[in-house]
Amino acid sequence: MPQVWNTWAMLFQVKASRWILPKISDLTSLLKKDSPFIFNEEALSQFQILKEALTTAPILSHFNPSLPTLVETDASDYALGVVWSRVNDSGKHPIAFDSRKLLPAGLNYEIHDKELLGIVWALKRGRAFLLSLSDSFEVFTDHSSLQYFMSSKVLTRRQARRAEFHFSITYHPGRLATLPDALSRRDNVYPERGVDFISKNPQTFHQVLKQN
Repeated sequence: MPQVWNTWAMLFQVKASRWILPKISDLTSLLKKDSPFIFNEEALSQFQILKEALTTAPILSHFNPSLPTLVETDASDYALGVVWSRVNDSGKHPIAFDSRKLLPAGLNYEIHDKELLGIVWALKRGRAFLLSLSDSFEVFTDHSSLQYFMSSKVLTRRQARRAEFHFSITYHPGRLATLPDALSRRDNVYPERGVDFISKNPQTFHQVLKQN
């Protein structure tokens, strides 16, 4: 998990990850409306536990080519985020996380193309294990129009390069995909990171922060 640069950035990271450790009360209490921000020693300790949980078993799992695999992607105005997960009887377990800044050319893309770029990048980054799967895998995106791109009769060269993969694209509302959202909105990939990181871009965080 990235270093926290300000109060709102830390709250965003906790909000996005609370499904993993729902009982960390000292952290989730900071998310309540009009709650004073008191980050005491106990809250700091639980924040370290949260970071540890995100990167160790049983939350973080080893890749298994015989199990269903999910690829969850997201693009913000300035970065891409992806979570690769496997699914078994106990639910969804992340395999790996990644994010990167958009290059200058990508910053000028329309949001549809940024989201598509996020999928292409996620497939490229996970190519080694995605091609070893014994079955097709599923890509989750919060951009609804992309679920139809696989059935398009006219593909761009960039899209055609993804034909080696066997996957389907499913629309997954942003409110259900807080982890890839958090990765694409990390404060340490924001061009002007610091105390104004979220205040300059409140619209990109509203969707996650407003959830219960």
